[in-house]
Amino acid sequence: MASPVTDSAGLSPLIETVSWNADAVGTLSMPEAEAPMSSSVLNNCNIPKPPPLPSKIVTRNKHPKWPPESCFVPKETKDMWDKLFKDGNGADLCIFTEDKSCIFAHSSVLSIASPVLGYRIRESKIKHGMKYIQIPGLPHDAVRVFIRFLYSSGYEEEELKKYALHLLLLSHCCSVPQLKRVCICYLEQDFLTTENVIDTLLLARKCDAPRLVLICVRMVVKNFKSVSSTEGWKLMKRIYPDIEQELVESVVEADSKKEERQRKIEDKKVYTQLYEAMEALLHICKDGCRTIGPRDKMLKGNQIACNFPACKGLEALVRHFSGCKTRVPGGCGHCKRMWQLLELHSRMCNEPDSCKVPLCR
Repeated sequence: MASPVTDSAGLSPLIETVSWNADAVGTLSMPEAEAPMSSSVLNNCNIPKPPPLPSKIVTRNKHPKWPPESCFVPKETKDMWDKLFKDGNGADLCIFTEDKSCIFAHSSVLSIASPVLGYRIRESKIKHGMKYIQIPGLPHDAVRVFIRFLYSSGYEEEELKKYALHLLLLSHCCSVPQLKRVCICYLEQDFLTTENVIDTLLLARKCDAPRLVLICVRMVVKNFKSVSSTEGWKLMKRIYPDIEQELVESVVEADSKKEERQRKIEDKKVYTQLYEAMEALLHICKDGCRTIGPRDKMLKGNQIACNFPACKGLEALVRHFSGCKTRVPGGCGHCKRMWQLLELHSRMCNEPDSCKVPLCR
């Protein structure tokens, strides 16, 4: 993509936001001593009042709500600067756009609003009392919206939605951080689709917007099948094969992590089932449950429901194990499962001599 301003390529202005807090400092007046006082009374008088409790800390939202305010100045001031831009009274600068049309502006206003444009204006040639610069490669209306923002810090939401990518490029190259933040906010929340996510990703990498890059990558990973069939992906694959390789690796890594999470979920499910089976086995062999239990226990078949979820299935497995006629090792799957439970219990039991689970010792 061609640079919108000649000689501005490679410029990456560092935008730093500095916040500070000023704490009010009060003075403490000491009472005048009229007569000698005791040490304890004097100490009580000199003790200052404790500071107030800290107020609730207000944290910034991670994702600011869209849309932000479409103007950063009072309405009267905005209207005045908009009128100055639209009327063009006293304009001494002509900006040529892609279709060779001209936008009239005031060089002093643009120089103050954008240091990059100020440098271009100072280097431009003067002809018939007018200065001329070019912003090629971008639509005329997008450049007009950008210049209007430099005057009044205002914009129309429909124009922003239509030229969000163009305005992001212009605001980055011309060092206009306020407009850049507005564009990034919109692109992150309402703009991305499978058709334009690749174009947005490439532009975000060029314009130093790391969070927007991350959001685009996540969308590509989540919708890789549909994104990889778009024209933007095919063009990126031909021009930027290294970026395409990074995205493919991100997809592979995401799939691996998903499989690993699924495996851990399955393992946890198995461990939970084994734990419940062990608890139910101890319950049956020690206390008894409904119709099955140790010989020295009086069972009540009509007692309330058991609290052990695996008890019902384990009860049926124990009854089968006690009456199964298949004695060949591995011949009966149910008996093999019961043997595994008994062996697992015997390995975990700390009191084999007094344990009531069969074959524990």
